[in-house]
Amino acid sequence: MLTVTTVNVNGLRAAAKKGFVEWLADTSADVLCLQEVRAEPQQLPDEVREPDGWHVVHAPAAAKGRAGVSLYTRRKPERVQNGFGSSEFDASGRYVEVDLPGVTVASLYLPSGEVGTERQDEKIRFMGEFRAYLKALKERSAADGREVLVCGDWNIAHREADLKNWKSNRKNSGFLPEEREWLGQILGEDGYVDVVRALHPDVEGPYSWWSYRGKAFDNDSGWRIDYHAATPGLAGRAVKAFVERAASYDQRWSDHAPVTAVYEM
Repeated sequence: MLTVTTVNVNGLRAAAKKGFVEWLADTSADVLCLQEVRAEPQQLPDEVREPDGWHVVHAPAAAKGRAGVSLYTRRKPERVQNGFGSSEFDASGRYVEVDLPGVTVASLYLPSGEVGTERQDEKIRFMGEFRAYLKALKERSAADGREVLVCGDWNIAHREADLKNWKSNRKNSGFLPEEREWLGQILGEDGYVDVVRALHPDVEGPYSWWSYRGKAFDNDSGWRIDYHAATPGLAGRAVKAFVERAASYDQRWSDHAPVTAVYEM
C-alpha cells in the first residue's frame, strides 16, 4: 500500500507551532506533499526541516516568505526535480517532483489569482505552461512504465459540488469558467483522474479549505481545491480517500486540511 497526503500548511513555521509537528509524528503517510511552506529550509525548526524517518526535498520560492513546496518520503527518491522547465515559474516555489519505485509524485501550488489583476494573468500563464508539462510528463512516464500522481493546492474548484457557495463565486478566481474548463481538460482529455472525486462521486465536497473569516469552518462552507490527480492505472488502484478535517476550529493548524489517499501498489 502507498499512502499519500497533500496539504497546504499556510506557513510551515506557524503550522509547526499549532500542531503540525504532532500530526506529522502520528501520520501513517508514506509520502507527504506540502504547499505554501513560506520559508527557506534553514528557517525551519529541525523537527520539520529534516524529521527522523523522512527524506525531505524543499523547494522554496526566490521571493522570501512566499509560496514554497516540499515533499517528504519514507523511501529515498530515485530522482528529484525542482520546477517544470519554466523560465518564469521554476524559481517561484510552486512545483517539485520525485521518482519513487514505479511512480512519480509531485507537489503543486498553483497561483491563487485575483480577477482583474496581474495575479490572475500570472495564474493563466502558469496554467498554460503547466498543462503542456503534465501532458509531456504523462507520455514520458508511460514510456518508462511509470504512473504519475500530482498532488497539491490547485486553487480551482472544478464543479459546483466542489464548493459550498458556488453561485456567489462564479465571477471569482478559483471558480471562473475558463479555470474550470482548464481543469476539466486535465481531468478529461489529458488523461488524469481526480482520485477523491472518483471514490466519492455523488457528494458535496469533501471540502479541504475553509476561510478563517466568519463561521466558514463551523458551517462547512468550504472549497475542494486540494487534489490527487493521477494517471488512470494508479487511480484505479486507489482504495480510499478522505479529508483529515480537524475536530474543531481551535484544533486547526492551517486553513486547509490534509487530503489523503491510499493506493494498492
